[in-house]
This record gives sequence, C-alpha cells and structure tokens, in this order.
Amino acid sequence: MNFAYSPAFVRVARASRAHSLGTRALSISLMCGLLLLGMLAGRTNAHAQAKLLIPMDVSQSDHLKSYGVAYWTLSRNQNVDWLLNYRGGAFMTEYSETLAAECRIRGVSFEQIDAASAARIYAEVQNEGNNMDVVRLEKQPRVGVYVPPGFKPWDDAVTLVMEYAEIPYTKIWDEEVINDSLARFDWLHVHHEDFTGQYGKFFASFATAPWYIQQVALLESTSKKLGFRKVSELKKAVVEKIRRWIGEGGFMFAMCGATDTFDIAQAAQNTDICDVMFDGDAPDPNANGKLDFSRTFAFENFSLVMNPYEYEYSNIDCDANYRSLDPASDYFTLFDFSAKYDPVPTMLTQCHVNVVRGFLGQTTAFHKEFIKKSILLLGEKEGSDEVKYLHGNFGRGTFTWYGGHDPEDYRHAVGDPATDLSLHRNSAGYRLILNNVLFPAAKKKKQKT
Repeated sequence: MNFAYSPAFVRVARASRAHSLGTRALSISLMCGLLLLGMLAGRTNAHAQAKLLIPMDVSQSDHLKSYGVAYWTLSRNQNVDWLLNYRGGAFMTEYSETLAAECRIRGVSFEQIDAASAARIYAEVQNEGNNMDVVRLEKQPRVGVYVPPGFKPWDDAVTLVMEYAEIPYTKIWDEEVINDSLARFDWLHVHHEDFTGQYGKFFASFATAPWYIQQVALLESTSKKLGFRKVSELKKAVVEKIRRWIGEGGFMFAMCGATDTFDIAQAAQNTDICDVMFDGDAPDPNANGKLDFSRTFAFENFSLVMNPYEYEYSNIDCDANYRSLDPASDYFTLFDFSAKYDPVPTMLTQCHVNVVRGFLGQTTAFHKEFIKKSILLLGEKEGSDEVKYLHGNFGRGTFTWYGGHDPEDYRHAVGDPATDLSLHRNSAGYRLILNNVLFPAAKKKKQKT
C-alpha cells in the first residue's frame, strides 16, 4: 500500500528527529563533561595525597640544607615524618608545588611519591623486621644560642651550619640568662664557653692580644653590671640557670670546651678553682678534693688541671698528648641503635655514614673512664677509651655534648677563617649537629621497653 505524506507531517517528523538528535548530543556532551570532571577530581585527589620525600642517603645533593627545608616546613604548620634509618634518615611530608620550589631554590634533592608508593615506604619502615621507624616532627623548635657579642676570636660550627641551612636562631648571653629569658626557647646551643671563669685558659699564649684583653674587659664589666664580684661567680650562676631550665624540659647542645667546663663549674659550685690572674685571688689549694660529682651531668671522678699556664681544664679531655694521631686516620664510629626501641639516640645519630672524620678542639673528646654509667654514648673512637659524642637526661630535659670545634676544619686555630659550608654540603660531622636542632620537634613516643 502506498502512503502519501503531507508537507505538515514531514515538518513535524523532521522537527521530532532534530529534537531526538539534539537530546542525544546533549546527553553525550553531559557524559563527557562528567567524565572529565571525574578525571580532574581524581588527579586533584591523587595530587593531594602525594608525598614529598627528601632522601638523606648518598643521593642527596645537600644534606645540610635539607634540615633547613624540614624546619621551614614545620614553620608553615605542616608536619614532617622523619624516617629513621630509611635512606639515611629521610624526611617525608605532604607534597606541594610551593615546597618543591623551595627545595629547588635551596638545591635540595627530592622525589614526588604517589599515595601507593608512600604507603609501601611506611609499611617497610614500620615492619617489625626492619631497624627503622617513623618519628613525627610537629613544631619548629625555638632556638637560642648562648654566645658572647662579636663571636671573636672563635667562629662557631653550630651558628655556621644553622645560617647555611637557613634555620633562624636568637642570640642570648649572660644578662638574658640571669634574667630568666631561657623560658622563651626549646633548644639552647652553648657557644665554646669557658664556664669556669678562666677565660678559656688563653692567658699563657694570648694575655697581650687585643681580642683577649677585650674579652676579659667585657666579662668583668658584665659580671659587675649583674651584681657579681667575680666572673667565675657569674658563670656559676649562669650554669645554675641553664641547669634549672634543662630540668624543666629544655634541650641543651654543647661542643668543645662548653661541655667539660659546664660540669666542672657544677662540681666546683662551692669551690674557688681560679688562679689570681683570672679572679684576683688564689684558688683553693684543696680544690680537687672538694669537687661535688653528685651535681655533674656527665662526668665524675676527674681531676682539675690547676696550672694556669696549661691549656687544659681537667683530665676529662683526650688532648693532643694522649691522641697524637695522623689526621688522615682520625675517625670515630657512631653507635647503632634500635629505631623502634631507642628512637632518641637513633635520631641523634642519623647519618649517611657510620664512620665520621675526627676533628680537634680545646676539648676534643672525653675519656670513657670519667663518664657516668647513666650516660648514653653515641660515638666513640673504636679501640680506645675516647668518646666523641654523648647524650643524657636531667629532670624532664636532655643534654647532648659533642667534642671538638669544627667538623670540617681538623685543627682550627685562633684567627683562622670560618669554614665555607658550601664546600661541605654533605658533611657527616655537621649532620650530627643538625640532628640535635630538629630533635625537640619530635612528637614524644612511649618507649617500648
């Protein structure tokens, strides 16, 4: 049967077909749009879950500035995970283009890790069969440096490395300590200070040097200003303030002569050990017999060197006569700790090597026989009684002491130029200092023992 279509019917049919095609095209367009949005959302979600890993093994281009990046991240209220014993003590945190750019600017090697890869890393680190663990860093430590105005004649390894790593710090000295300003800080580095009041025992060699004369004048005027009769009395008062601050939860780090002289000052709190050229009167002739070792942090049963012309405070120090080593063969070894059971010493010894080059100082290292049994040894010269690096607790706080003056200048002398750390970006010896700077940022974990 033949059908004839009227013009009106044809127009209606065409309109209906056009509407159907339009609806279909709109549906396809909407589906594509939703799919694209889903893909973009997935990418955004994956990007949000990505991690930024800063390796701290030999692949790292600048170990020292890596600590500065970690500190900078904390300053932006972003947590950082310290992966103990994983790739040299790597840092991992949330990825952002801003953080990646900061790493590039500072010359720090980093890797962008997706969520699945990050999960695998965490699983590896937390596996009970591996000597690794995760410590969360939650806040930027407030860093203070106890240092005399002018820094001369010594430059200081700690301030050098914090400036290189771009970690901010505040300088304080005797007046601030006596006036209870320590409460503003979580972490305190003690410059190469002589807490015994003997001006570093430089009298024999530098009594007429302008810098020595200026140092004595500054110390004497400061002690009088603060109401003390002698510099030695001022220093004992400073030691007591620092001692109290540590007991209340502070973290103290010291190097070179600020280590043993701190304990000497504590042991000699009620005894005059300074000769006439240092404080105007003679020392107690029985000073060694009056030392109170119950007050000291790390050392006991030591004897003072009472000769004012000898460049040594006590027999704690492994001095040049004892050591007489060739610099090429002078190394110390870091102890290996259980990351899961002993996270504190593990943090303090994180390094890309376990054997570190030695270096001298007025106090180079410590004879083991004078170290209290309660002290944790972190680094020693194998085959000897020489301890380079130690850690201990006092009250709610801790102290870490590191022998020697400059990890990259074996025999640093008065007047020598400061070390250029851009030439030592991967210094193992300087890494130990920076481990201590980040230490107070760690979230406290319950011991497993």
